[in-house]
Amino acid sequence: MAALTLAVPSKGRLQEQVSDYLADAGATLKQTAGARGYRATLTGLPDVEVMLLSASEIASSLIAGDVHLGVTGEDLLREQAPELAGRIHLVKPLGFGIANVVVAVPQYWIDVSTMADLDDVCAAFVQKHRRRLRIATKYVQMTRSFFAHMGISDYRIVESAGATEGAPAAGTAEAIVDITTTGTTLAANGLKALEDGTILESQAQLAASLSADWNTDVRAAAEALLARLGARARAKTSQILRVRLGANADAILATLATETGASVLSRPTDPSGEHAILCPRECLMDAITSLRRQGCDSPATTQDADYVFDTANPLFAELRRALG
Repeated sequence: MAALTLAVPSKGRLQEQVSDYLADAGATLKQTAGARGYRATLTGLPDVEVMLLSASEIASSLIAGDVHLGVTGEDLLREQAPELAGRIHLVKPLGFGIANVVVAVPQYWIDVSTMADLDDVCAAFVQKHRRRLRIATKYVQMTRSFFAHMGISDYRIVESAGATEGAPAAGTAEAIVDITTTGTTLAANGLKALEDGTILESQAQLAASLSADWNTDVRAAAEALLARLGARARAKTSQILRVRLGANADAILATLATETGASVLSRPTDPSGEHAILCPRECLMDAITSLRRQGCDSPATTQDADYVFDTANPLFAELRRALG
């Protein structure tokens, strides 16, 4: 029996992106019961068992403590647990599944572009129709919290079970709160997002349940998984710079670290050998400029790294602090 349970999406674009993300770090998903199975393993990580669930189920399983780690949208986590503190630890944003939860109104409301304008419309709507303006949404908790923060009270929520963006055209609501990536679907339905109506900038998150059973074996498995993911992410943003620094190496390296954040990977056994320096990818040319300015005129070469394992394992260190 695996020590750690990781929940990932069972289908769709998000499943593909999560699978690619894990495979890029050398942890390929392998389903254990055929293509229709709901369990999987990760190559190279025998103490991790993978559960295939819907994105919404992953959020609820994390909150309930039924799984240790999971990948799902931040929007789903914050809708089901508005206060994440003490319940969910966001381990790492993954840079995909990006979308915004927004307040949107009909495009023909030409004088409505901000939440303050919507507040005026809500007040006028009550006076004219003797009922409150309807907001269709699947994000009930986030909508209530955001509208309260904006000081808007003259509205009522209509929970949406289908395509939320179609509610105004269908006559079941006057405005909506929904998730959007490009705004194309909103525009196709005659809607526009309010300028200050972005409730959440969401993306896929690797999240940890703080109420799950984090025993010693589970923590060891999590440490191994997060070390691999962190090392791959560090490698993709770094390059190894190899150069002969000569007798003044220590002073050159100190300046290089201050100016570019570079660090020493290895030192040569003799003064004429090459140093291996880990340099942030975006600072590579700055590092070369610094070397030349300090009188280092030796040829310099670079190479990519597959992994850069930090001794500290910062992802796991933060999780351990969150667990207490």
